[in-house]
Amino acid sequence: MPTISLTLRIWRQAGPDQPGGFEVHGLEGVSTDLSLLEALDLLNERLIAAGGRPVGFEHDCREGICGSCGFLVNGQAQGPQRATSVCQLYLRQFRDGAVLTLEPFRARAFPVLQDLAVDRSAFDRIIASGGYCSINTGSAPEANALLIGREQAAQAFDTAACIGCGACVASCRNASASLFVAAKLAHLGQLPQGQPERRQRARAMQDRMVSEGFGSCSSHLECEAACPKQISADWISWMHRESWRRP
Repeated sequence: MPTISLTLRIWRQAGPDQPGGFEVHGLEGVSTDLSLLEALDLLNERLIAAGGRPVGFEHDCREGICGSCGFLVNGQAQGPQRATSVCQLYLRQFRDGAVLTLEPFRARAFPVLQDLAVDRSAFDRIIASGGYCSINTGSAPEANALLIGREQAAQAFDTAACIGCGACVASCRNASASLFVAAKLAHLGQLPQGQPERRQRARAMQDRMVSEGFGSCSSHLECEAACPKQISADWISWMHRESWRRP
């Protein structure tokens, strides 16, 4: 079984109001089949056994679908492998002896909770401002009652793939949430049930994005490059037009 040795330079911060700094830890002879999160699990077992505080980081599904595990790996949101979340980033992607700097997403709207974990509840508040359908349509209609074109359905599905991980925010020089908001708007905006509140939803969610402290789009397209679901930044332009479309 191939193994690798790594040096992990990890941001440690005990709490939101505590000072932080980097700690260096070595991992020797670990399997390249481990994911980066599993490597942190291994490190935490050793820290706990030695009476130390384990490294705090978020995770849930470990399958790249929940969006909770993201952090920076050598300055790149979700790490260096394209279309991959941190939980699906395996050690075989790194060379033997590599130094990995792990730190939390850096954005005013994403305050650090502990170590690599940040508070992304600002995304939840954006969704609560309008990212849903509130029109009472009764019971579910028959599946083929509303005809939706193949291209339209595909576009809605592509934007619905957004997992709300925050990599777009962390990679943007202005810490903009434009790609996240655009994806959520385009998901509902492509479907019939999203039409009655379409313009109202667009304005409410964009206003909430600004009030939460996210910056404006810098048009550098780093959000698209960092997105683990490869959502196109073209939807940001679509979002800006959406607020002013006719009812």
